[in-house]
Amino acid sequence: MATLKLVVGLGNPGPKYHGTRHNIGFDLVDRLAAGARVDAFARKFEGLLAEVEIEYRRVLLLKPDTFMNLSGRSVGQAVRFHKIDLADVLVVCDDLNLPVGKLRFRKGGSDGGQKGLRDVAAHLGTHEFPRLRIGIGEAGEGQAVDYVLGRFKGAEKARIDDALILASQAVAVWAVQGGQAVMNRFNGPSPQ
Repeated sequence: MATLKLVVGLGNPGPKYHGTRHNIGFDLVDRLAAGARVDAFARKFEGLLAEVEIEYRRVLLLKPDTFMNLSGRSVGQAVRFHKIDLADVLVVCDDLNLPVGKLRFRKGGSDGGQKGLRDVAAHLGTHEFPRLRIGIGEAGEGQAVDYVLGRFKGAEKARIDDALILASQAVAVWAVQGGQAVMNRFNGPSPQ
């Protein structure tokens, strides 16, 4: 029997934050759910949870409902309840240090200042879990909060749409072939 996987999209709940740069993790999880024809998420683990099949693998999709900086509570509950190995947990989040639309997959490592990742690591007791970062571009000096809570504009929208398609493919590769295959195929040059 195939191992259960968990894909966590980080973001902030509520219509006020829908479509913001900080919610790119939610956007990817929503896209994965739509592709699997999931009609609704269930409220569980202080978040919204759905189960899908990706390339014949059981995959849980989770959107923590705790706000970005407290995402770890929800992730920790889901991991403990389902006894999921940390190598089978993929956290998807925005990254201010990457150009808009660039993907970067890592099997573990630092949170890079991303407070949602930091909280997940605190609740899992380690930084050693896979993460897929989606570039949202760099904010101006002292403007990070307004920038991440802003929406994509103009040409950025098309780049992010393309990035979400690629990120969906990256999740499928991760679910079937593992992290090394994702790094080899998706950690390429920045989008133009």
